[in-house]
Amino acid sequence: MTLAYGLLEGGGLCARDGDRIVDLSAVAGSLDELMARGPAGWAPPPDGPELEDPDLALPFTVADYVDFYSSLHHARNVGLMFRPDDEPLLPNWRWMPVGYHGRAGTVVASGTPVKRPHGQVGEGEFGPTHALDIELELGFVIGMASDGPVPVERALDHVFGAVLLNDWSARDIQGWEYRPLGPFLGKSFATSISTWVVPLTELEPFRVEAEPQDPDPLPYLREPAWAYDIPLEIELNGATIARGNARNLYWSVAQQIAHLTSNGASLRVGDLVGSGTISGPEREQRGCLLELSWAGREPIELPDGSTRTFLEDEDEVVLRGEPLGEVRGRVFRSDTF
Repeated sequence: MTLAYGLLEGGGLCARDGDRIVDLSAVAGSLDELMARGPAGWAPPPDGPELEDPDLALPFTVADYVDFYSSLHHARNVGLMFRPDDEPLLPNWRWMPVGYHGRAGTVVASGTPVKRPHGQVGEGEFGPTHALDIELELGFVIGMASDGPVPVERALDHVFGAVLLNDWSARDIQGWEYRPLGPFLGKSFATSISTWVVPLTELEPFRVEAEPQDPDPLPYLREPAWAYDIPLEIELNGATIARGNARNLYWSVAQQIAHLTSNGASLRVGDLVGSGTISGPEREQRGCLLELSWAGREPIELPDGSTRTFLEDEDEVVLRGEPLGEVRGRVFRSDTF
């Protein structure tokens, strides 16, 4: 297991080093503080006293949050479901990393219960979502700020590390509201991330070449195609329902950052960049229930004999992907909103 950083409940930096967890409170009070020191201060930390199964908090303060749509198979599947008579990919998809800005204040740590959101789910109807979904993603944590455009060849210099990310989604709210301006309340109620942040240097052994992009990206996005070979899985109520791999992402995080900043937008320490749902070419590699149930038309069978199209109350979802760990969340319902 690789090096990763976390935040102790109540404050204090800690690190997971192999099978050991060590207290680094003497080094920094938080990961925010460590990242703010810049790349020169990101070297492997000195040793510290060992901890036994400590309680962990949200690992860093999320400054801003943007989520992309960078899996070719996911984007194509969505097009096939909802535009069966048209070209599955919209014309812009192969030319730029498509994304939306999320809500930093509702990013929560793994294990935090997720309240079923209320919203408009159709014409004249307001109430709890009937189509609660998850999305299997990677999240990248910005550790070095910028005041303007970041060249694609230097984009990774700004990334401190990576987490697993679950972009919870209310598909009926999303479907009713997203035209013409895109995702809003159907996405902004909760995003869960793993409690450990793996430094980007630790992921270098997982980096692999990818298929060339077609067409060639514009010059500001052009780089040799690459991805991270990280096996991923989705578990629902103890049963594995999907297995995928991060190498199925079409747009890299370097290209996402170059595009995000190309209009002059800045980066801040603690910005979170989501990859978008990661899906592969096979049914068992789909990264969300929307795809796994094909928009609710093909229910998923669980070992206990029950079926799911979308999440029910008390369902627990766990996303896994070593060396990033896991991110989990259980759904609960409340009549208040």
